[in-house]
Amino acid sequence: MMSRSQKYVYTLAVLTTLCLWHTLAIAEQVYLAPKDFLAQVFSGAVPDPKVLWITKGLRAEANTIMAHSKGPRRIRYWSRGTRSAWILEEIGKVKPITTGIVVDNGFIERVTVLVYRESRGWEVRHSFFTDQFIGAQLVANRQLSRSIDGISGATLSVSALTRLSRLALYLHEKISPG
Repeated sequence: MMSRSQKYVYTLAVLTTLCLWHTLAIAEQVYLAPKDFLAQVFSGAVPDPKVLWITKGLRAEANTIMAHSKGPRRIRYWSRGTRSAWILEEIGKVKPITTGIVVDNGFIERVTVLVYRESRGWEVRHSFFTDQFIGAQLVANRQLSRSIDGISGATLSVSALTRLSRLALYLHEKISPG
């Protein structure tokens, strides 16, 4: 027979274990696989991927937009006509957020959180947040043409998606003729 204090310790251990399992279970949420995102964007006829090499000049501007210098040397993208799709990652607090961004003619058409790995801030995946980006474009100092409302408790995730949107618009400019 367990004593009262042994029952308390046992219950606490079980609850702690359940909490840890729950945290691990939600540590990576795949909301939409990148291949499914691209299939949606291009109505099933996904164009071949292209590569944009991040040259010294592009890197300097990308570093300014992203507020750090830890970006990739090349970025894959998909395009058809005036539309481009980008699958980009940025750290929220400590883990990357994989985001799909569609740009058409210099305006954001869609922002979708594909994979979220943080323990908080996941609210940025919902359309009430991502729809704010639709129609945004780059203006002076590579800022978005509209302000993006934050979400309490998700400040770093909001900032990450905002930077990624700015980067996608900038990169779209670099691949667009004219």
